[in-house]
Amino acid sequence: QVQLVESGGGLVQAGGSLRLSCAASGTVWSITAMGWYRQAPGKQRELVAAITGGRSTNYADSVKGRFTITRDGPKNTVYLQMNSLKPEDTAVYYCNAGTFSKDYWGQGTQVTVSS
Repeated sequence: QVQLVESGGGLVQAGGSLRLSCAASGTVWSITAMGWYRQAPGKQRELVAAITGGRSTNYADSVKGRFTITRDGPKNTVYLQMNSLKPEDTAVYYCNAGTFSKDYWGQGTQVTVSS
């Protein structure tokens, strides 16, 4: 089992920055990739950014050039640095850890960007 604990959400004005953190514990050796998803009211959950153990990254087109995902291996923590935030980035952000057998999810952290 993998447990994920997120932190770093909050309220920020448009153009501002936030950094989300996700700390993994448990059977972390089984994790193949980690990522961040978000879900806005009335919308489906969508991938924001992902990073593999080999540090390959993938970003949604809407956040390319503004968001950066990094992973601290020894700390089993993944970060999402979000710059130039826009009101449309407002959502609940969820950390995800993928293994060969299943996906694990954090509890979610609210990010609200005011215009």
